Amino acid sequence: MALAKAKEIVASTPVVVISKTYCPFCTRVKQLLAQLGANYKAVELDVESDGSDLQSALAEWTGQRTVPNVFVKGERIGGCDATMAMHNGGKLVPLLTEAGAISAPPPRHCNSVSVDSILLVWWLHAIVVLLLWLL
Repeated sequence: MALAKAKEIVASTPVVVISKTYCPFCTRVKQLLAQLGANYKAVELDVESDGSDLQSALAEWTGQRTVPNVFVKGERIGGCDATMAMHNGGKLVPLLTEAGAISAPPPRHCNSVSVDSILLVWWLHAIVVLLLWLL
């Protein structure tokens, strides 16, 4: 019964995080998903009335008893380390996008130039050229 429920939970949402509220590794994964703007379902085993049974069923099904246990499109991607490694390797955002959990990759803030800053530089250059021409 718990195994059927676990499989139903994983199939119900594109991204599922099996978690415990007090687990720092679970918090880290959930914060990452939130920063990426991903829609996900967190199942807190320490809050669920049958959390212990669900954890045992997940261990039987996936071979992983520890949390977090992250699933994307019904497939287990692993725990915190595996999720962070996928993100650092540039593979998590495309997977989440493909799953429909995020609509587009989040903007990169490092080494990016906005259109506004390009226009500002262009206008400043034009003003300097005009002033030099008038002098």
